[in-house]
Amino acid sequence: MNSTQNTHTHDVLIIGSGAAGLSLALRLADSLRVAVLAKGPLSESATRYAQGGISAVLDKQDSLEAHVLDTLQAGAGLCDVGAVRYTVEHAQEAIHWLIDQGVPFTRDTEPDAALPFHLTREGGHSHRRILHADDSTGRAIELTLEAQARRHPNLDLHEHCIAIDLVTTHKLGLLGGNRCVGAYALNRKLNHVETFGARFVVLATGGANKVYLYTTNPDIATGDGIAMAWRAGCRVANLEFIQFHPTCLYHPAAKSFLISEAVRGEGGRLLLPDGQPFMQRFDPRGELAPRDIVARAIDSEMKRLGVDCVYLDISHKPADFIKRHFPTIYQRCLEFGLDMTKQPLPVVPAAHYTSGGVVTDLRGHTDIGGLYAIGEVACTGLHGANRLASNSLLECVVFAFAAGQDILKMRDHLPPPPVIPAWDESRVTDSDEEIVVAHNWDELRRMMWDYVGIVRTNKRLQRAKRRVEMLKGEISDYYGNFRVTNDLIELRNLVLVAELIILSAMQRKESRGLHFTRDFPQTLPHAENTVLTPNAS
Repeated sequence: MNSTQNTHTHDVLIIGSGAAGLSLALRLADSLRVAVLAKGPLSESATRYAQGGISAVLDKQDSLEAHVLDTLQAGAGLCDVGAVRYTVEHAQEAIHWLIDQGVPFTRDTEPDAALPFHLTREGGHSHRRILHADDSTGRAIELTLEAQARRHPNLDLHEHCIAIDLVTTHKLGLLGGNRCVGAYALNRKLNHVETFGARFVVLATGGANKVYLYTTNPDIATGDGIAMAWRAGCRVANLEFIQFHPTCLYHPAAKSFLISEAVRGEGGRLLLPDGQPFMQRFDPRGELAPRDIVARAIDSEMKRLGVDCVYLDISHKPADFIKRHFPTIYQRCLEFGLDMTKQPLPVVPAAHYTSGGVVTDLRGHTDIGGLYAIGEVACTGLHGANRLASNSLLECVVFAFAAGQDILKMRDHLPPPPVIPAWDESRVTDSDEEIVVAHNWDELRRMMWDYVGIVRTNKRLQRAKRRVEMLKGEISDYYGNFRVTNDLIELRNLVLVAELIILSAMQRKESRGLHFTRDFPQTLPHAENTVLTPNAS
């Protein structure tokens, strides 16, 4: 055993430190010993970059039924109605808990305001029901939860620690039903692998949108939880439904800075380079159509005209209104020489959200005992073929509560984890060819953007499948011969998730929601989930 090997044992191991992971950690920490693994600093997650807000029915003019209906319509016939109702009905509880934690949601300053908090509206919503903290809601939630987590004495926080693989009883050769009992993780600061044992393991690792060349997500969104769950034996579902956010700032230095959907919700118009609006030609809802429709419309116009971007214009609104509602976006755009109070912003679509994921029930259970998945990594049936705007942060908190209740109920029914062997590095060496990882990383993401993007064809998917199989073989060989590094772990996960996305897309012989293929442009009368099973013949 390596002298630097560390072993940790807890009641609950949570992999991921976004809204889902930290909400669950805070719900459990008073009763159980909980460890949280964060790939980078605790606050670095996709949650932190969510701008728009969190949806909930708070206005008397709104209704739970309207929120349910909007979600079902956006999901294009593929939502699980039970999951939708469960989420919508628990939204107020989630909001009140976040307020109790200290999240500084924007207040309504109008003298005749019916509610204490300002509600905005986003695409696909029939009412104003988006609670927000200016235009950086995710950041407000993430930093508030981080502060609470750092103060809690029962939370063991492991930052700069990337999970490599889950440990199950089957992998350990133990008899009986398969159960997850922990994980191996690379401590990035100390550069050695540590062992984490736990009675309950929770994946809260977010999505896989870094598999695409252009994405609104941070660098950590590499599909780790989906890949680890698949290798452990869990089914995945609906991975063909990758949501491309329609309006990502087009600027060489911006690194995919998101222009919130709330800009369109407050009157922003999409324009061609000549200043002509175009969304009404694609959908009567115009700029407030669901994201899949808006993203395809932009993609279509860019290809038709051969232009690099379109423009999002809210400069017809008063400058004070824009600065008050979108202070973060306004300041960030100024850094790039763009004044959104005076000019339209250049925008393009970018990969934003993984609507499918690891199959779970409404308690977060996966196919393996003791293993839960919550947040973007999971497929609960809430989003169907297209996620409704601002339902994602809501899902994180609601299902963190659901999983937390189940874990507390089951706490005395699962035994402590068995002894997990130390990570074996006896047959590997340090790599002298890191360029291989960098090259494969770049090729994979470009290939996915070109062949498995907003508009797909059979020919493109076949090309992608052949290339990803070759890349997967190269990466597997590399992984088997060299010591693990952060980049290698992420690349191994990305290539697997890319393959799962391609296989899912090839199975769907129709266009529905976020999946559009020129070979099958019609929508079939009956909606079916695309479910992939490990080791299926």
